[in-house]
Amino acid sequence: MPHRQNVFAPDNYYHIYNRGVNRENIFFSAENFLYCLRLLGKYMKPHLVTVIAYCLMPNHYHLLVRQDGEVNLSKFINVVFNAYVQALNRQLGRKGTLFEGRFKYVRVDKDEYILHLCRYIHLNPVRAGLVSRPEDWAFSNYQEWIAMRQGKLKDAAFISSYFAHPEDYQRFVREYEVERELEDKLQRYLLE
Repeated sequence: MPHRQNVFAPDNYYHIYNRGVNRENIFFSAENFLYCLRLLGKYMKPHLVTVIAYCLMPNHYHLLVRQDGEVNLSKFINVVFNAYVQALNRQLGRKGTLFEGRFKYVRVDKDEYILHLCRYIHLNPVRAGLVSRPEDWAFSNYQEWIAMRQGKLKDAAFISSYFAHPEDYQRFVREYEVERELEDKLQRYLLE
């Protein structure tokens, strides 16, 4: 495949995501999820990337990251997921691609979208029906955001700049869940 020119710039936030080829799983066990998280943690500092929010799902992933230096963000994503795919292929005795294609990204160009994107990312397992509460999904950093566990894949300064207390973020997420439930219940009454 020809090289694509990604335009990533320091001090910018990006929503990075991808899914398995044919929407198939990319994580097959808890150890797969944990290995990918270890890779993210291992390569963050050398690539000058800060993870803000993440959620690893069985067949896709979401990352909200900030590029903190001049190292192109695509190098970080490529080294993490190339290492992950190689290890998974060895483990499962498989060959070939795991992902649908190159990772996708969107530069978050408005501050007001950042928090909504964090909430969207953290609610992914709830919306997919995997858990009933975001804190029940172990493979996102929601638990770090609400101080349920310690973790290195978060930016405490970022979180505290928007939410003075973990309960404030929980409330922010819960409000959206209530709104979505109400919207879902109202759908049958709405004209199309």
